[in-house]
Amino acid sequence: MLAFVIAFFSILWLIKHKTSWGLDHPNSRSLHSVPVPRTGGLGLFLAVIITWLFFWVMVPMTVWVGISLLIIVSFADDVEHLPVWCRLLVQIVAAAVFSTDLLLQAYGWMSVLCATAAIVWVSNLYNFMDGSDGLAGGMAVIGFGYYGLFAYLAENYDFAVINFSIAAAALAFLIHNFYPARIFMGDVGAIPLGFLAAVLGILGWMNNLWSVWLPLLVFSPFIADSTVTLIKRLIRGKRIWLAHREHYYQRIIQSGFGHRNTALSGYALMLIVGGSAVWACRQDVTVQYGVVAIWGSIYLILMLISDWHQKYYSDRG
Repeated sequence: MLAFVIAFFSILWLIKHKTSWGLDHPNSRSLHSVPVPRTGGLGLFLAVIITWLFFWVMVPMTVWVGISLLIIVSFADDVEHLPVWCRLLVQIVAAAVFSTDLLLQAYGWMSVLCATAAIVWVSNLYNFMDGSDGLAGGMAVIGFGYYGLFAYLAENYDFAVINFSIAAAALAFLIHNFYPARIFMGDVGAIPLGFLAAVLGILGWMNNLWSVWLPLLVFSPFIADSTVTLIKRLIRGKRIWLAHREHYYQRIIQSGFGHRNTALSGYALMLIVGGSAVWACRQDVTVQYGVVAIWGSIYLILMLISDWHQKYYSDRG
């Protein structure tokens, strides 16, 4: 409740006191048509940080360092558009500090390198998927809500509060961001949220709250869309760091399905995927990996249908 109330009213204040430097102006790659404030992430993380401090939850210092660095550089990018190398360098530092501190002694350098790459990727894919009203905010509510539920069921209440506070703040943001959005979260919200999705997933695994595959499954709608889209752009020789409208969710919106229906469909998908993860987590390991394989097949089929649909209508046009 504390996280929700602080986020709701701080974001409301940001909407009413919008400034020219904090506006997201539409361009050829945008899905919105009028300038919209992109400072919602500030209110969201203000609520999360105050809640963590108020309840004295045990958040590793490397997580504090990581989100602090990412909030600062992402906010600067929202205002001044920093070079790609600058943003990426800070993201790598934040991920490497966390991975080295938590994994090096127990698992070695290879695990540190893999975890660093995974954290940087998830941080960016969350930003890639923040391009439609209500989508990224709703996914944060559901994803971190499932993290909190798993921690609660495992009676790790400290870790549950950490995740539920993020979900609650994201819900407050979603009220302002659902179509038609009055505010966007911006890089200052999306990049740290992606970072937390990855590092809290790793921490839950290290604390024996869930298997390593569970965070991947919970956030799989984002991971599948962004990863496949990136690979396809790399194959075609396109610059992957440039904004575009080739994600599957963007193509669905442009086909006439709309922001609202796309967001609601994404919520339904993530709820079902997360629900299957909750069920599978209590089953034999063979069943767990079977669930992962089934969802991988479902995503592949859906993407192939979408690609065929786009090619069919582009050929006819």
